[in-house]
Amino acid sequence: MTVSDLAGAVWRKSSHSGGGNDCVELVVSRSGAAVRDSKNTESGHLAFADVEWAEFLNGVKGGVLRTR
Repeated sequence: MTVSDLAGAVWRKSSHSGGGNDCVELVVSRSGAAVRDSKNTESGHLAFADVEWAEFLNGVKGGVLRTR
């Protein structure tokens, strides 16, 4: 995902945020995904290429990446 992919992007909050402000926001496109801190949106984002995003999701769903 490139910076140009994010121009005009509509960020959405995680469905696991519980309605609070302490959560992440997400953009998904054909070229990948990006996440950022909803409390500090100007501090940047973490971008994943499409293959990397798919592997990350598989790891979470498969239990390889556990929550604290």
